[in-house]
Order: sequence, then structure tokens, then C-alpha cells
Amino acid sequence: MGKKDASSDKQPVDQYRKQIGKQDYKKTKPALRATRLKAEAKRSAPGIRDIILVIVAILVFLLVVYAFFYLNLSTELDLDVDMD
Repeated sequence: MGKKDASSDKQPVDQYRKQIGKQDYKKTKPALRATRLKAEAKRSAPGIRDIILVIVAILVFLLVVYAFFYLNLSTELDLDVDMD
């Protein structure tokens, strides 16, 4: 009895999968190929978000280096002025 109940639970899922499969077969092969290539390109291409994060990281690094040198040079100049 348990086997009958278990098999009836899977039946709607199998019907749904078959229905999806039939819809895929209705598409032409070039359309399926184009869809597959588009999905692969989307997975392999770096996203805009990744590019923006790299650019922001570089700008922050340059800002920190600039601030470090600015603060070091400005304190040295102040000391030179006070000594005169």
C-alpha cells in the first residue's frame, strides 16, 4: 500500500517535466543553440558589478597613497617653516 501512495506523489511532477520537455522540443535547433550560447556568455563574462568593485578598490588605494604622501609632506613643510 505504501508503494501506491509514493508513486502517486511523483506523478504530477513527472507530468510537469514531460510538459516542459515537449515545449523545448517545439523550439528549433538554432533557437536552442542561441539560448545556450547566451547563457554561457552570461556565466563566463564578468559582470558590471565586478568591474565597478575593481575600479572602486583601485581608486580607494590611490586615495590612501595620496593621503599618506600628502600628510607626510605637509608635516615636513610645516616643520621647515617653523625652523626659519
